[in-house]
Amino acid sequence: MIDKEKLEEYASKLMFKMKDEEYKTLQEEFEIILKQMELIGKIPNIEKVEPMTFPFKNTDVNLREDEILDYLTVGEVLENTKHQIDDQVKVPKVVDEDV
Repeated sequence: MIDKEKLEEYASKLMFKMKDEEYKTLQEEFEIILKQMELIGKIPNIEKVEPMTFPFKNTDVNLREDEILDYLTVGEVLENTKHQIDDQVKVPKVVDEDV
């Protein structure tokens, strides 16, 4: 089981706060997920199954080719921000270096 302290640490790193009852609900949901993962792990030869990105094969889909249309120049982008360094938009730090 994932303890409340670990969930609080993750919530802090993600910069949001949760109520005590929300942590309890989240712990219960994690417990369900962990049980499901354990059950999946017991399926014979599961390691031989190729991971899927969609729950169905999408072979009948005709996707268009990407093409560049109108785009903004660096100057046009930078004129919309007050904070910039070396032709880049400066944003606040959101990642802890210890992670």
